[in-house]
Amino acid sequence: MAVSSNSSLSGSSLSSDPDDYQPPIWKSYLYQLQQEAPRPKRVTCPQEMETRPKYYGREFHGIISREHADELLGGVEGAYLIRESQRQPGTCTLALRFGHQSLNYRLFYDGKHFVGEKRFESVHDLVTDALITLYIETKAAEYIAKMTTNPIYEHLGYTSLLKDKTVHRLNRIRTEPRRVTFQPEEKITSPAVHKTALKDAPEKQCSYEKIHNFKVHTFRGPHWCEYCANFMWGLIAQGVRCSDCGLNVHKQCSKLVPSDCQPDLRRIKKVFSCDLTTLVKAHNTTRPMVVDMCIREIELRGMKSEGLYRVSGFTEHLEDARLAFDRDGDKADIGASAFADINIIAGVLKLYLRDLPIPVITFELYSKFIQSAKLPDPESRLEAIHEALLMLPPAHYETLRYLMAHLKRVTMFEKDNLMNAENLGIVFGPTLMQPPELNALTTLNDMRQQKSVVQLMIENEDVLF
Repeated sequence: MAVSSNSSLSGSSLSSDPDDYQPPIWKSYLYQLQQEAPRPKRVTCPQEMETRPKYYGREFHGIISREHADELLGGVEGAYLIRESQRQPGTCTLALRFGHQSLNYRLFYDGKHFVGEKRFESVHDLVTDALITLYIETKAAEYIAKMTTNPIYEHLGYTSLLKDKTVHRLNRIRTEPRRVTFQPEEKITSPAVHKTALKDAPEKQCSYEKIHNFKVHTFRGPHWCEYCANFMWGLIAQGVRCSDCGLNVHKQCSKLVPSDCQPDLRRIKKVFSCDLTTLVKAHNTTRPMVVDMCIREIELRGMKSEGLYRVSGFTEHLEDARLAFDRDGDKADIGASAFADINIIAGVLKLYLRDLPIPVITFELYSKFIQSAKLPDPESRLEAIHEALLMLPPAHYETLRYLMAHLKRVTMFEKDNLMNAENLGIVFGPTLMQPPELNALTTLNDMRQQKSVVQLMIENEDVLF
């Protein structure tokens, strides 16, 4: 059985063109089962128990046997009580009547009541949720096993909205200055050969895929899964919500949702410490706007500044600039009137890159880049770095490409700023790449390779990207 409903019933924050959008059909079978589930019936203890923990009520019966608990439940569906274990004094058990039998669960309390993953404010809520879950999983086990086989995900308007944004972004990318990359099977021989061979090579496609950032969520009021269209049952933690785009699905359905998260700017709390791909997709740009804005400002008025990127700005001014980005996003004012010292802008750029939860050179590829830098043969070393670059996520690759082109231009003013590729490698090595496990010895041992990787990328920027 199915009922028609509008999209607001699901709690979705996504919508498409109202002229094209058709309300999905929400499947109400599981909702009806929840309504039919037995209601909890507390079996109270006739006398006050001195040993009763303060967080239990009259449902606590002290030390009694399973058999006695079964008698007290009286064969009534939904009846429950709490007893103290005879074998393990001090531990409590929830006795619950369901399906014409008595079920016993070890009961815990840590500020909230729980027998499994879910935590409840009261035992009554715990039992209510348990009865709903037991009833639905008993009555609809076969239905639940098959409910993900015919998803309505592509008909919700979510994917059509995503496609529109993707087409818009790719059209903008195509209008930007053309760049070239190696073909994956190419071998590096010499810079001269490469510059000739790369003239007609296709540019790297920016597919900017992003997985959803699902977190367990408690929904207030009826909610339906935006993947399978089935009701999300239970009192709390009924499913998961993507904290970046707001998609609501069952936990089991979340494993089947495509990697096509389109973050919503209203859900992105800040710019700094936000995942690079998330920020890029939220702003619908090819690179983080922090990188673009800072580099634009530096190239406008700071390329000849002595010690550029090496000289630190005042900490409080760096914090002011960071807060400006977090508060105002791409409307942040980082011009000369706001921050006269260009070292503040350079410092903010480094701070942004250093604070990324996943570095520009990702944790997964860290060792590949380090091992590439250790190769004795210059051509093999360059080829290995190139292969590693092609494995970066598109947003990370594009950010690195843009940054290296900028740093290459910085070295052209070495006479004034005293910053060559090696000096910039020392500065940006630890900023762009960090070992997966924070180990001081590993970091110290890898510093030379970190510097070498960045130095090689700057010196060979026109070949590697």
